[in-house]
Amino acid sequence: MLQNKQADGLTAFRLRLVTFLVTGSLFMEVLDGTIIATALPEMATSFGLSAVELNVGISAYLLALGVLIPVSGWFADRFGPRLIFTSAIALFTLSSALCGLSTDLPTFIALRILQGASGAMMVPVGRLLILRYTPQDKLMGAMSSLVWPALAAPVIGPPLGGFITTHAGWHWIFFLNVPLGLIAFVAALFLVPRIQPEARQPFDWRGFVLCGTATFAVLSGLERLAAAVTAVNLVLIGGGLLMGWLALRHLRRASAPMLTLAPFRIATFRAAMVGGSISRMAIGSAPFLLPLLFQVGFGYSPFHSGLLLLVVFAGNFAMKSVTTPVLRRFGYRPVLIANSLLAAACLAACATLTPDTPLVVLLLVLFINGVTRSMQFTALGTIAFADVEKQQMADANGLFNTLSQIAMAAGITLGAIGVRLGGVLAGQGTLTGDGIAYRAAFLLTAGVGVLGVFDLLRLPRGAGDHFIEKPTDAAAG
Repeated sequence: MLQNKQADGLTAFRLRLVTFLVTGSLFMEVLDGTIIATALPEMATSFGLSAVELNVGISAYLLALGVLIPVSGWFADRFGPRLIFTSAIALFTLSSALCGLSTDLPTFIALRILQGASGAMMVPVGRLLILRYTPQDKLMGAMSSLVWPALAAPVIGPPLGGFITTHAGWHWIFFLNVPLGLIAFVAALFLVPRIQPEARQPFDWRGFVLCGTATFAVLSGLERLAAAVTAVNLVLIGGGLLMGWLALRHLRRASAPMLTLAPFRIATFRAAMVGGSISRMAIGSAPFLLPLLFQVGFGYSPFHSGLLLLVVFAGNFAMKSVTTPVLRRFGYRPVLIANSLLAAACLAACATLTPDTPLVVLLLVLFINGVTRSMQFTALGTIAFADVEKQQMADANGLFNTLSQIAMAAGITLGAIGVRLGGVLAGQGTLTGDGIAYRAAFLLTAGVGVLGVFDLLRLPRGAGDHFIEKPTDAAAG
């Protein structure tokens, strides 16, 4: 018999509203990681610092996210997802308002850490609600919606931040979250069901320390490496990888680990996390490299650069409505392999751009970059959970969010290393032309993107295809 109500009392309509709420929260969290990039010079002037010194405001936020995301599932199970989700929204809103009122660097950094910590609870717990309470035949559509903010926010953030800073002041970058957060908080109180906390294992302090230290060291090392290749930064990354190995060793052996690694036994999840992370890292470098290419390499204004980035967003948006039909027609494995190669080719095409490139060609390259980026992120973000059982969703969600955060940081580092290598080759006269260092970086990221294909080739034929919503499923719902 057809049901329009879940066992826990969520109607199909209410579940859609919860999905919309979580999607909006995710957009707000990802946006806050990128929107202040263009506001750093004006903020630095207010604080009496240099923009480079204030860059720690971005790092502190992302590090807090990366360190605390793995424990979000434990807190949701221990205290109930409704309490954690609503509390995280409230804390995120409050810390945003206080960030806008900050007048000195130590206070601002502390508040950004608090903001990142609340985001680390808010978004993964919201995703967990969707993963657990959406019927299997509707999960593909729900997961596609949750991928959208991660696509749009990094592209929209910098130009939006520049616009707000220019016309209203940098404080309003943070004050903007206040009304949105209040609306989200009230909506969460009405929409998120009261779910009894589950009997959860004791908190794995050793696992938390090992995972947190490893994530902190790797993320901070990658962020520092993007600015300068030094022995200290390399040691930091190496130490983080060593701690990561110790963390994995502990998680395999512990009787009650913070996260179980069982989802990695699932072929679709493993491919999305290994080869998918390599692909995500390469594609994710584009929003970092393109503004540099346009502004530093070609001498465009920030406004001009921002308008061009919106073309990438247009490609993301255009692909959204046809992603599921394409996956339904060809299947995950062929689409992921073909799109990985096409995405790498699009990155390589950016290396051919010059100030003299015809506008039509430039816009086409940017638009197709957006199209392939949207397809790849959506396909990877949905196939990861195609074969995960409901009882494993908390662990799979924690692993997915943590590795995605690391891949995002690694993508920026990859782009920065590419720029540095391109600059060396340009200095030797090996490469010449406007913006050649940035164009060379696109060649490096394209090469890395191709590497991600090899792991995707190991996917069995038809892997994850049962997860794709069919027209009959939609009609039945």
